[in-house]
Amino acid sequence: MSDPRNVAHDKKVKQEKEHQPPASSKETEPREKETTAPAAPDAAAVANHEKSVAVLSKLKEMEFHSRANIETLAELTLTIEDELKQKEFVDPVGVLYSAQDQFQTKITATIHDYEAFVESTKPM
Repeated sequence: MSDPRNVAHDKKVKQEKEHQPPASSKETEPREKETTAPAAPDAAAVANHEKSVAVLSKLKEMEFHSRANIETLAELTLTIEDELKQKEFVDPVGVLYSAQDQFQTKITATIHDYEAFVESTKPM
């Protein structure tokens, strides 16, 4: 005959298996995906945010140079018109000044909007 301890142990193991549902691989896979899935978007969100900050920085750099260009064009206009008396170049430089001023206005508005966007998408 078999040892009564082995029979009791086997009976106990059998009862425990009946009370606990078997853990299948299908049930554990979604749980693993649930725990790892949120981490991936966070990493992607952080990477996207960093790239957006870099874009914002470049836009601000362009805006800075745009302001410098406007100042330079204003100085050139005064030099060409008043000092050099080269009237034929006053209008072309004025057109450049106007175009640069329009660019300045548009890039400033874009920076303002993009800053708000970057701030709203900042990962927590």
